[in-house]
Amino acid sequence: MFIDSHAHLEMREFDRDREEVILRAAAAGVDYIVTVGTTLRDCRKAVEIARRHPAVYAAVGIHPHDAKEIGPNTYDALKTLAGDDAVVAYGEIGLDFFRNLTPPDIQRRRFAEQLEVATDLGLPVIVHDREAHEETVATLKAWRGKTGGVIHCFSGDAAMAMTCIELGFYISIAGPVTYAGSERLWEVVRQAPLERLLIETDAPYLTPHPRRGRRNEPAYVALTAQKVAELKGVSREEAARETSRNARNLFGIPRKARTS
Repeated sequence: MFIDSHAHLEMREFDRDREEVILRAAAAGVDYIVTVGTTLRDCRKAVEIARRHPAVYAAVGIHPHDAKEIGPNTYDALKTLAGDDAVVAYGEIGLDFFRNLTPPDIQRRRFAEQLEVATDLGLPVIVHDREAHEETVATLKAWRGKTGGVIHCFSGDAAMAMTCIELGFYISIAGPVTYAGSERLWEVVRQAPLERLLIETDAPYLTPHPRRGRRNEPAYVALTAQKVAELKGVSREEAARETSRNARNLFGIPRKARTS
């Protein structure tokens, strides 16, 4: 019924019970999970997890927090990983001017470089944007969405969402849509066409209400789907069906026959 279009099953928060988490997701109606690497080490781990679990796909790329660690061989290593049947996207890449764990000028350069790597690979991109809305849009306009992609855990306003959609991107809605006081995000969901929306957990982060305060996991994507359905005035089943169709179209799930 659901596709969790963005989780981080490779992170250490899941090392003790990863298998149980995947089983709970399946029991909750989650057909597929995209686990998204943020460092080269975690990208390797994400691909390994996806190889073992037919319901899990992977994305590889370097998060803006870690963009300063990109070295002369990083992109070659990512391109090799991207050749695996389980890899369906390039990301998580982008700009984060909230924490600035990598200097902004390096973030900008690496973001542009990674967009071109995704073009070379023919993979859609998963874009991280935090407190960098104008620069993110400007960078994507310059790139012109050559392979398309998704703005994950969208935090901009409705005008930005419509601009990104015009550029060929999907908008992904995460747990904060269930929080009180999220009027701006509610308006994004109301205005954006359902055929351009995805849903995600960003697990282990951003746990939706009423589970907020606990570790997030893919099974909880159903709570986000319910809120999206309410805001769009449709049933949860329709929201799940349409957002899952969108994720399948974007990521090509199932991309090809897998041997795992």
